[in-house]
Amino acid sequence: MSKASRRLPLPRSLAPRPAAAEQNARLARPQAAHAYATPRLAQFLREYKLVVVGGGGVGKSALTIQFIQSHFVDEDSYRKQCMIDEEVALLDVLDTAGQEEYSAMREQYMRTGEGFLLVYSITSRNSFDEISTFHQQILRVKDKDYFPVVVVANKADLEHERQVGTHEGQALAKHFGCRFIETSAKQRMNVDEAFHDLVREIRRYNKEQAAVRPGAAAASKPAQFQEEQTQSAGCCTGCVIL
Repeated sequence: MSKASRRLPLPRSLAPRPAAAEQNARLARPQAAHAYATPRLAQFLREYKLVVVGGGGVGKSALTIQFIQSHFVDEDSYRKQCMIDEEVALLDVLDTAGQEEYSAMREQYMRTGEGFLLVYSITSRNSFDEISTFHQQILRVKDKDYFPVVVVANKADLEHERQVGTHEGQALAKHFGCRFIETSAKQRMNVDEAFHDLVREIRRYNKEQAAVRPGAAAASKPAQFQEEQTQSAGCCTGCVIL
C-alpha cells in the first residue's frame, strides 16, 4: 500500500464535499476489501453495512478513523475485517455529512445501511437534539418501528465542556430501545466497543426477523435493553456505517 493511499483525509472543515453525482457513483462501484482480507476470503465473510449519522462537528470522522486505525480507503468510506464474538466480520463503514443540505443524500445511504451509529457530542446540546430527527428519518426510510442503532455520546474527554448529561443519553437510548455508550475518539475510549455493539445488534435483529413467521408482525424493541441500560453509566454491557 503506497503512502498516498494510507494518508488520512483532510479535516471535514477543510476537505471539499463531493458532489451528489460523485457520491452516488461511489455507492454504485464495488470497493476493495481491507488489505488482509484476500479476494477469496472476502467472498465468504459476512459483510455489515454500517452508517455513522450525526450533526456537523460531533466527531463522526474522528470516531470512524480511530476505529479503522488509519487504514484509509476513500474520503468517506472505510472497510475493516475484525473478529466479533468469535465470528469474523467485514465492516463497510460510511461516514456521512451532518449538514442539513445533505439530508436527501443521507436518505440514500440509509436505504442500504444495516445498522446506524447515532453520534452526538456531549459538548453540543443541539447535536443531541438532532439525534431524534435522525432516528425518525431512519425508521421512515426503512418503514420499520425498530431498526438496529446505537446511541453514541462522543467527546467524553471534554467533561469540562459538557452540555448533555450521561443520564440524558441513557434515557434517549432507552426510548429508542437501543444501547448507549460514551466515547472519546481523541483518547480512543470505547471506540471499538461502539462499532462491535452495533454489529451485535444487527445480528440479533436478523435472528429475530428470521424467526418471525410469514405474515407476523415485525420484531419489536429488544426487551433486554431496558435492564442493560440500568447496569451501565456511559459504557455498554459486554462491550458496529454506510
